[in-house]
Amino acid sequence: MIINFSIQNFGSVKDKQTLTFEADKSEHLESSYIINTNGLRLLKMALIYGANASGKTTILKALEFLRDIVLEPETKKTDELDFQPFLFDSETPKQNSILSIEFLANDTRYYYEVEFFKKAIVNEVLNFYNPNKANVFKRSTDLNHQYTEIKFGSKIKLDKTIEKNLEANTLWNNTVLGGFLKTNVDIKELKEAVEWFKNYLRPLIYTKTQLEGFVTSKIDKSELSKHDVINILKKADFHISDIVIQEEEKEMPNGFIDFLKKQLKDSPDQIKRIEEKGKVTSVNIEFEHTVNEAKYTLPIEMESQGTRRFYGFAGLLALLIKNSTAFPIDELESSLHPDLYIHFILSFLLNTNKSQLIATTHNREILDNKDVFRNDAIWFTDKNENCSTELYSLDDFDSSIVRNTTNILNAYKSGKLKATPNLGDNFIDLKI
Repeated sequence: MIINFSIQNFGSVKDKQTLTFEADKSEHLESSYIINTNGLRLLKMALIYGANASGKTTILKALEFLRDIVLEPETKKTDELDFQPFLFDSETPKQNSILSIEFLANDTRYYYEVEFFKKAIVNEVLNFYNPNKANVFKRSTDLNHQYTEIKFGSKIKLDKTIEKNLEANTLWNNTVLGGFLKTNVDIKELKEAVEWFKNYLRPLIYTKTQLEGFVTSKIDKSELSKHDVINILKKADFHISDIVIQEEEKEMPNGFIDFLKKQLKDSPDQIKRIEEKGKVTSVNIEFEHTVNEAKYTLPIEMESQGTRRFYGFAGLLALLIKNSTAFPIDELESSLHPDLYIHFILSFLLNTNKSQLIATTHNREILDNKDVFRNDAIWFTDKNENCSTELYSLDDFDSSIVRNTTNILNAYKSGKLKATPNLGDNFIDLKI
């Protein structure tokens, strides 16, 4: 599980901001929200509110960027890292950016930090607690002398040839964890950390992310039960009785291989097999609806955006329930009726074990229902005068602003919690 995640000099975030999943001492909704593990009380969910352009999505993008530089290391040391530092002053862009995350993997607590700029990873550290804090490795890069040095902690016993092999595979713009993926060496702590990023932390789901293909692929490969997805859809008042998946081979369209070569540049064998086959396989999805005992099928393209969105969410929910995993989702409420939005959140909270949800949202109705939320699970992003993002929790407010009797929705609407647009009047004088 994720314990803490910190961001500095990344996108709209200038100064260090930390999103924590460590619960406060409140026992409110304890059984629904909190997992007790390794002596920690960790929250299953964090919902992030804020005005447009306040930095909500930046928090999620930073988390995905960290995942990417671990799992998808650059192949050329001249490639620049795909991010922007804070750009609203002249000095901060010249400084290094820092991301750090504290997490549990196989009941071991890890702390991972990486410091970087566009052209290189400058410093990197991985610590673990077993039970006391110990260093796995420290990495530093000297660009002047074109040298990357990796030093392992005293509890990590390695042959010098393994260390040199890892150093040779860790380019300036690669993390050590990314370099580890390029080697055949076996280092338990590095393997656990890499597998956590791969198997627990999932890629960011954007508003326009088409989840149908992802969920259908999981069903088709038997990695996800079709019956589980149908059951979740039925509970959400979708009269869907079956999901029909059909594969069809079609002639390869012009330019398709050139497109694949750009997208799968590291998989030449896979491209060769597709090229030799000369055809591509398309997957058609139809939903069977039962109305008064009669059955009708509709192709997914004819379904509403809400139905298609929740089909994807039903698949995510099944994965969250049956596995230990974390999904970052941008604008969770998109295309969902407010009741369906609450239904999804409650279904997640009441049925999952050791899974986490990190989502941005504009849905305010939940703030009017203390039977659904905890203060420490509600977060806000607000833009400071220097245009930098400030991240804070509802739990951070003292009793002068937020009491047990406070109506949180009204407090948010009135601006007491900030994180709302600072709008002008509605009269617009346009010169004709």
